[in-house]
Amino acid sequence: MWAVCAEKEILFSLAELVFCPRIVTSACSTVPMDLSVLTEAIDELFTSDPSRFADGESILRLHQQLSRLDGFTTMAMAGFETSGEWARDGARTAPAWVAARCRIPQSQARRRMRRGRALRFLPKVSEACLAGTISSAHVDEIVRMRRSATEDALARDEALLVNYAETLTFRAFTRALAYWEQRADPTGAEDSDEARRGRRDAYLVESFDGMWLGSSTLDPISGAIVSTEWNSIESEFFNADWAVARERLGREPTMADLERTPGQRRADALTEMAIRSRTTPVGGRRPAPLFTVLVGYETLHGRICELAQGIVVSPGALVPWLEHADIERAVFGPSPRVEISATSRLFTGATRRGVEVRDRECTNPYCEDPEADCEIDHIVPWIDGGQTTQENGRVLCGYHNRLRNQKPPP
Repeated sequence: MWAVCAEKEILFSLAELVFCPRIVTSACSTVPMDLSVLTEAIDELFTSDPSRFADGESILRLHQQLSRLDGFTTMAMAGFETSGEWARDGARTAPAWVAARCRIPQSQARRRMRRGRALRFLPKVSEACLAGTISSAHVDEIVRMRRSATEDALARDEALLVNYAETLTFRAFTRALAYWEQRADPTGAEDSDEARRGRRDAYLVESFDGMWLGSSTLDPISGAIVSTEWNSIESEFFNADWAVARERLGREPTMADLERTPGQRRADALTEMAIRSRTTPVGGRRPAPLFTVLVGYETLHGRICELAQGIVVSPGALVPWLEHADIERAVFGPSPRVEISATSRLFTGATRRGVEVRDRECTNPYCEDPEADCEIDHIVPWIDGGQTTQENGRVLCGYHNRLRNQKPPP
């Protein structure tokens, strides 16, 4: 036990070295820290068996120190660029010098340099970065928001955005940041979505041996339409393959027993999409995106304008699709709304859809499964008198729905 505790003390020592760039040598003087001290501390850490740090607390601390060291290195790189030392070796830019000497991609060096420059104007982001409470990924997302149109709003709301980064999951943080951008620069957000749609592209060409090669880049709405139908057909094929294998083997098959690989099923599903499009009967109804109108939700909970997959889009991005879309209305708050009986055993109809629209993904903090793949669970169990209402419902994936009913280990 002592050995484990002693090893974990290394993490505390390493944290002090990363966060404190100077060592006090007397009561009245300081000298720059010799990086060999940091190297020695890391070397000492490496003498330990990594499995001794394979617990939740250590993993959190290791990631925190990794983020702090990365942030400190990024800030040092910005200072290196200002110094001009890199030009003495004939490098055209500081990122080019770093990429060559550190043997990393130039894109990574440029990204770190941009991050370091921006941190000079984001004191609270810099502080959180050095404290290890946010990562370089959070910093990059906030830096991406910084431009002339948002400069004042970013200065005003910097602490708020840092708080989002420190408390939300990364996926929820990027959503919050997207909504902040829409309010800080509405015109810019619309222009950004229009530019994003402008980057759509696709090709399918025949290769020399008769195979067809393709790629596509779709905007969020177009991509959601295509992927929903594509995934639906692929799911049909998977169920068919599973049934055939089960009948052939006389038992429940494994993935290795199926006739087609996942990639082959996706390819066949894409072909099936084209066949169904070609053979659609006269009067057949074309697939349409589904837009959900939330009545009273913004007042109670906040703004929502995103696809079912959780991708935030600007309201203007929906306009071109309105003529082809299906519209549903979800009512929240005290206004009249259509509900199933509060004593019903299962969530169905408008009540179920209301919970899905509100939660959008599994509500367990360690899960991000979309609501389409989840179940609706009674917060207060139905067997204990819990009502089947929006307020008593929540989205949980099958795993976490079953997990809540399991007894904790002794």
